[in-house]
Amino acid sequence: MLNVLFLAVFTLTAQQATIIGKRIWENESKGRPEGLTCWNEGEDFASMGINHCIWYPAGKKGVFEETFPALIGYLQKQGVSVPGWIADHPPCPWNSRKEFLDEFASDKMTKLRKFLYRTATLQVRFMAERLDRALPRMLEHTSEEKKAHVKRQFKRLQEFRKGPYILLDYYNFKGDGTSPTERYNDKGWGLLQVLEEMAGDTNFPDYEFVKAAQKILQQRVENAPPERNEQRWLQGWLNRLKTYG
Repeated sequence: MLNVLFLAVFTLTAQQATIIGKRIWENESKGRPEGLTCWNEGEDFASMGINHCIWYPAGKKGVFEETFPALIGYLQKQGVSVPGWIADHPPCPWNSRKEFLDEFASDKMTKLRKFLYRTATLQVRFMAERLDRALPRMLEHTSEEKKAHVKRQFKRLQEFRKGPYILLDYYNFKGDGTSPTERYNDKGWGLLQVLEEMAGDTNFPDYEFVKAAQKILQQRVENAPPERNEQRWLQGWLNRLKTYG
């Protein structure tokens, strides 16, 4: 294990990485080993790892970015021996939530959970490297008058005690906000939109972030297609934001 995770924007000690990883795992599945392989009700994809990377079945591509194949590729680049059946980054072998749950106690799924448990720290590194690349991309997708504001809010948070956790968790949770498919009525809900919404004029960037994120997530629910019934998830999302303050 490396002692420091190096990013161009900020660094995390091994202790910080472990703490942040546990918090994110707790947020996603209450820190339960069985939560390392998940398929949430109402979703058309599986969620894998401590950070619930999205994994689509063959022929299915939704509006949300798929990240599990990228995680496997990252682990391979770090020299990790991955289970042979996922070495070539295949689509999710379970085509529905029912199929997934029917196979939940299978040998294949049990071994996959053990693999994801062993590589938890590297999954935090994967998240950190993705976040490291996110700021330039976010700046490319915001208006000229907002670029300085977004960069400043990112910097305020990275220097704040809980800032690295806030940035990593929300980015993992709702993306960076630059994907054209992750929008309802042309309104995004990612990290970029929250940074744009932050007031930027207090000594409490964590409070500003939470207030901005509450507004952005409420806006998402209001703009979501009625058939998705996203209101059912809103309280859980808001509870997650409470861990930031």
